[in-house]
Amino acid sequence: MDIYTQVIGEFSRIPHVKEWEEVQALFRRAAAGKPHHWLLPLRACEAVGGAWERAIPAVVAVACGHIGIVLVDDMLDADPRGEHVKAGEGAAANMASAFQSAAVAAVANCDLNPNTKLLAMESVNEMFLATTIGQYWDVNSIVRDEDSYWKIARGKSSPFFGAAFQIGAWMGGASAETAGRVRELGQLYGEMIQIHDDVNDTLTIPAKPDWDEGRAPLPILFARLVDHPMRRRFEELRPHVGNSSQVLEEAQEILIRCGAVSYCIHQLLKRYETVKGILSGLALARGDVLEKVFDDVVQPVFQLFREVDAAFIGRTLPANTV
Repeated sequence: MDIYTQVIGEFSRIPHVKEWEEVQALFRRAAAGKPHHWLLPLRACEAVGGAWERAIPAVVAVACGHIGIVLVDDMLDADPRGEHVKAGEGAAANMASAFQSAAVAAVANCDLNPNTKLLAMESVNEMFLATTIGQYWDVNSIVRDEDSYWKIARGKSSPFFGAAFQIGAWMGGASAETAGRVRELGQLYGEMIQIHDDVNDTLTIPAKPDWDEGRAPLPILFARLVDHPMRRRFEELRPHVGNSSQVLEEAQEILIRCGAVSYCIHQLLKRYETVKGILSGLALARGDVLEKVFDDVVQPVFQLFREVDAAFIGRTLPANTV
């Protein structure tokens, strides 16, 4: 049976969920996209020597956490594609609460020993609290420097992925020490995903919301704060990238030429090296499983960098396109 079909079945059996068709339908729609990060607990479980089937409750918990976080994020961002547009903000808020509760219930109903189960439940609950703080900072703070950028990024991304890795390790029978180290790996994974998404979103055509004045993904933050010859021109272009493909192209080229994308690659590699150091010090039954998880994050960024570098070779910056 397909893993996502199994997860849908497990979710539908959670008390109260089986009485709520709208929540089940939303879960099925999300599962249809086969989100790869839902499977991170499974990979962590395998890495510590557990059978992947043991991780199904953790996958359900992570899936519920993901959907609940997205429901809230979409409302905070006023995303026109969000569930709140179709169902209403009240319904979306209630569903977000339901998914958070269902995540804890998925762990509470599994057959882990009581002590380990309690630790896993605490991990899930702490993830929600930490993510909520990150969302609050994101809404109420303006990113003015790299420190504030990482504070928000670590609040919004790292707790989710850290918990996903850790509860998977618990399901696989890991010791408290090993599960804690695997959690660190998940937190680093979250930072790497944030960098990956920032690079991809700022170099995508047409312009994504990351270019809006209230946002500051890492490449744009670099281009705005670092002293380089094209800094003033970049500030002139940024408010207009959504109005002209030529303006967007020039602004993206500045990101390449000023070193913003290279800096992001550098930050990604720093974390990748830290990950390799942690993995080398862990006696995991199948460390190669987690190695592949991290390789899958790094390689697409390198490919994107090569493609962008090739595309910009020989081109010159256009003048006064605004």
